Amino acid sequence: MKSRIAMIGCGGTISTLAAHSLDLIEYPETGRKMDVTEVVARMGDLVSFVEIEPIAFRAVGSSAIGPAEWVELARTIDGLSRERPDIAGVVILHGTATLEETAYFLNLALTCALPVVLVGAQRPFNATGSDAQINLLSALRAVIDPQCEGCGVLVVMNDEIHQARDATKTSTYRVHAFRSPDAGPLGVIDADRISIARRPTRPHTTQTPFVAPACAEELPRVDIAYAYAGSDAAAVEAFVAAGARGIVSAGFAPGMPAVLERAAMETAAAGGLCIVQASRVGSGRVGHRSYLERQGWIAAGDLNPQKARVLLMLALAVSDDRRIIQEFFDRY
Repeated sequence: MKSRIAMIGCGGTISTLAAHSLDLIEYPETGRKMDVTEVVARMGDLVSFVEIEPIAFRAVGSSAIGPAEWVELARTIDGLSRERPDIAGVVILHGTATLEETAYFLNLALTCALPVVLVGAQRPFNATGSDAQINLLSALRAVIDPQCEGCGVLVVMNDEIHQARDATKTSTYRVHAFRSPDAGPLGVIDADRISIARRPTRPHTTQTPFVAPACAEELPRVDIAYAYAGSDAAAVEAFVAAGARGIVSAGFAPGMPAVLERAAMETAAAGGLCIVQASRVGSGRVGHRSYLERQGWIAAGDLNPQKARVLLMLALAVSDDRRIIQEFFDRY
């Protein structure tokens, strides 16, 4: 009996028809986004090994995907788990720009154990050398493979399986764009088999204290302040004025803002904002330095700034206690 898979279409390059077969750059403006039903139809017999139930969601570039869509996706998937016992897994077609943030939010906020895989492409569906069809085929194979059960939300790209917490986009155009810088992929997808080399050890989905709220407005506002040579208080003060409850510092390695920026963050923290210190370099940990502990700031560990923002949004919805929030960052 074939597994029934819900396929949720969010748009992105994987769902885009470019103006012509060599359009590998202009397609975000000149191409056409297909809905998920058309994507499935164009896949044809390649996906005949499963029963696909298309679920239209969005047909946009992932720069248009954010907290409102994360919440809606989480509630949709949890609803499928409750109401549709015939659904064996969920594959989400997603643009690559914010795919890692959507995946990590779902990895933390889903309350069901239904297998979920996010997949994108670096080249439009109809472009020469497109990775769209093979990535989608690989995602379907992964979501029904028993080896992938219990691994949390997964990202499948370029024949590799990544855990949502670890995966990040590292290239603008190359098909090997997604990597897990410190941990490496969970496994690989070859023509004849899927091989899992390791399993995630951090809690996810049903094992976390987080849950998607009823609406995105219930998620606290968290912004990211990017450190650069000479950066000052302007961004931090603007975020405070906009009502942020937390700020993630995308700091210099091994985790520090510029001098003037730091002074503004200290003032914001004294006023009650939660500051998380991350690093802008994309690999390695921000440790529990004594300065951070004295200031009551949170060490992001090896989470990149965009993922630290996701976790802080969910953490602040649960607690304002800095000790508890630091435990969240150490654990999840």
